[in-house]
Amino acid sequence: MPSVAERLAAARGTLEAAGLDPADAALDAEVLARHVLGWDRASLLTRGRDPEPETFEPSFSTLISRRAEREPVAQILGYREFWGLEFEVTRDVLIPRPETELIVEEALAFARTRPCEHVIDVGTGSGCLTVAIARELSTVRVLAIDQSQAALGVARRNAAAHGVTGRVTFHLGDVLDGLTVRADLIVSNPPYVPDGDAADMQPEVVGYEPHAALFGGPSGFDVVLRLLEQAADRLATGGMLVIECGFGQAASVMQLAERLGWRIVRLREDLQGIPRVLVLSRDVP
Repeated sequence: MPSVAERLAAARGTLEAAGLDPADAALDAEVLARHVLGWDRASLLTRGRDPEPETFEPSFSTLISRRAEREPVAQILGYREFWGLEFEVTRDVLIPRPETELIVEEALAFARTRPCEHVIDVGTGSGCLTVAIARELSTVRVLAIDQSQAALGVARRNAAAHGVTGRVTFHLGDVLDGLTVRADLIVSNPPYVPDGDAADMQPEVVGYEPHAALFGGPSGFDVVLRLLEQAADRLATGGMLVIECGFGQAASVMQLAERLGWRIVRLREDLQGIPRVLVLSRDVP
């Protein structure tokens, strides 16, 4: 009977042959093995040379085959960690990314400077922003909007799993169309990838994540522009809009915002130094 380590070596080869970088292949094989085994990393290191448990196969090979088809690990596992919390993910929602945590940081920074009772999350998807903000700010109420009923179902389950359902209202809608409510803070990770970039994207993204959450029209700015136009009338006095943008887009989004009367409060970079999150206000400093 082969050892776990031997199975891992074979799995790495399979994933590399499918086009994964060797480092990613090694990490993904380990993560999937630990998922099947129920082991932590220390257990894998100490027991990896042992013969594989009888229950390891064929489950492990099945997961490796799915990953070799370039299905994202988060969808194979059914969850992704964000802000230290575990979120259910399906093909109906965008997989939460680490850089989006910058929006949560800005929401908390805003709440430290003024009362923040009402938040709107435009394009909530998995609900990761809604849930993280509601967990951190125990009195805030969040209106979570998405144009996908299936995505709202995932967001509802995540809100329930983390105990914030009572302070979240879910709304099926497109950007801020038809809403009259006002919020102290509006946050959004909108679709911003130009349609023409699809051919150059990783198959994990373009093949498995919802296109409505990824693509923002020919320029990538279709939804961003609508949000900038509509959010001005949905913010309370002194309120802020915090929005994520894509690689190389920050300057263009800032120009759009300033043309529409927004003031640039701050531009945040992610850990790779990419300008990623814009904080905007309508008020004179």
